[in-house]
Amino acid sequence: MKITLLGTGSPLPSVTCAGPSTLVQADNQFILVDAGRSVVPRLLGAGVPLPFVGAVFLTHLHSDHICDLNDVITTRWISSPAATPLPIYGPIGTKKMIDGLLAMLSQDESYRLDHHDDLRAAGGMKVEVHEIEAGHTFSIGEVKISVHATDHRPVAPTIGFRFEHAGVVAALAGDTIPCDGLYEMCQDADFYVQTVIREDQVRAFAPLVPTGERFLDIIDYHSTVQQAAQTATKCNVKSLVLTHFVPAIQPGGEAEWHAMAAEHFSGEIVIGPDLTFVEK
Repeated sequence: MKITLLGTGSPLPSVTCAGPSTLVQADNQFILVDAGRSVVPRLLGAGVPLPFVGAVFLTHLHSDHICDLNDVITTRWISSPAATPLPIYGPIGTKKMIDGLLAMLSQDESYRLDHHDDLRAAGGMKVEVHEIEAGHTFSIGEVKISVHATDHRPVAPTIGFRFEHAGVVAALAGDTIPCDGLYEMCQDADFYVQTVIREDQVRAFAPLVPTGERFLDIIDYHSTVQQAAQTATKCNVKSLVLTHFVPAIQPGGEAEWHAMAAEHFSGEIVIGPDLTFVEK
């Protein structure tokens, strides 16, 4: 199993970090988890053209996690030799969002159908929406997936995913604070991927920006670096993989984030730029 951090950014635009997105590769399956800004170029950077992507999973419907889903859908469609439906798995509310997204893309779709005989013959753009909830389990190929509740309130519902293949387990949490569903998902995982914030930096920067009070609000529904490390220890995780850095890590600043996590977790800690990956 290989886990690649396609985008390690956040809602705050960054010249170095694409938006939140992670790629899971196992059993010749390519599974995209979330689709933040610039995810399509990052997929190419990871050596995975979009026609190879077999499914998209969404942890929640915050804009930074879905804003380039339209690019994923359209580019996969027009670059695939056959009209293979794209399965999209997400929490309750995903179908409403996808319906709106497809309505937005409908004019572009009609232009392409008018222009390309093979696209028209194949019947147009195809997606399959699966709304899933905590407790659901299913497989894609030989990859087993279980769905777990997370806590990103007032955003609800939010979910995380536990992927298992050939004895290797990866837990992808999305945005959440510590909660029972997170602990269940991460128990004994080989890899635990967690979005994190630096509370100290958020509090320091808030007075310096016009939207400072709004910036402070993010503290109450994201795991801090310390909380992620404590969860990893509590759940007997082997490798803690941090992503979705708020604020963005400055060049050369990884060691400070690593040290904060290491105070609470003695296992492997992975912190890196976009396209950082772990593999087992």
